[in-house]
Amino acid sequence: MHLKFWQREAAILRQQLQSLQENHRRMMGERLSGLTIKDLEKLESQLEVSLHAVRMKKDQLLIDEIQELNQEGNYIYQENVELHKKVNLFRQENMELYKKVHGTRGKNAAVPTNGCGIGEDQHVPIHLQLCQPTSTKP
Repeated sequence: MHLKFWQREAAILRQQLQSLQENHRRMMGERLSGLTIKDLEKLESQLEVSLHAVRMKKDQLLIDEIQELNQEGNYIYQENVELHKKVNLFRQENMELYKKVHGTRGKNAAVPTNGCGIGEDQHVPIHLQLCQPTSTKP
């Protein structure tokens, strides 16, 4: 009794496999001869639905990636703003130290433009270097 059940089950599974393989071939555009206009229209409709689902998934993945890149860009922008604030603070501190070390030589004392000036272009790379103050002993 069990043997007949398993034989029927195997036959059903073989038939399902053949049907799926034939359906797959048709979806791939193979073995279309012998199909009626109605069968071809049904196949075309199935392919359009499948293509629509694929495009929707692709569009969603692209939207997600764009949002992720925008968030990353915003983070980098904020980080850049913070770094510019720090650079400007260092420039201001450096200017104050320069004035303390060298004193102000009049109201319009010239401060060297070696990357330390406040009015300089903020997008130019800054080259900092340490040096010993020069003594003004007689």
